[in-house]
Amino acid sequence: MQIEQGLLVEARQQPSPNCDERPDDVSLLIVHGISLPPGEFGGPWIDALFTNTLDPEAHEYFAQIQHLRVSSHILIRRDGELVQYVPFDKRAWHAGESTFKERSCCNDFSIGIELEGTDDKAYTDSQYQQLATLIAELQAIYPAISRENIVGHCDVAPGRKTDPGAAFDWSRLQQDLSTLVDAD
Repeated sequence: MQIEQGLLVEARQQPSPNCDERPDDVSLLIVHGISLPPGEFGGPWIDALFTNTLDPEAHEYFAQIQHLRVSSHILIRRDGELVQYVPFDKRAWHAGESTFKERSCCNDFSIGIELEGTDDKAYTDSQYQQLATLIAELQAIYPAISRENIVGHCDVAPGRKTDPGAAFDWSRLQQDLSTLVDAD
């Protein structure tokens, strides 16, 4: 993978207006899980949510969330497709009210990666492969993203968020990252 001027060359670019200047250096990576409508995969709805074009008439759930102004840096779809909404050097609005190691406002110093999925359905091999490769590339640019600074949304917003959920295999991610490091 290659990152140029904050953009992942291999990703489909779908710019979100929901971002701004980053006030702090990147030192945290937050893994999220998302499906729209809940439990359904594919379709244009995640793009629509992150670009403020979600049609509240398209699904009953959308009326509840269409007012949100949120984004993420990258989405990894079930088939491994990469979609970038916000350049890595900008602040995406993904973590909400959050705290990590006694620092609040995690959006200020984190990169948010969404995985298309749910808390209780296994993520795909393609997603793990893309995630590990992307993390390794980001760590080369942002060395403060140590293994200990790769967390779930549930870890920075406990009680409020549960993603990426019990279905996410953290040990597999660590193994995939170790394999990439050993290959270098």
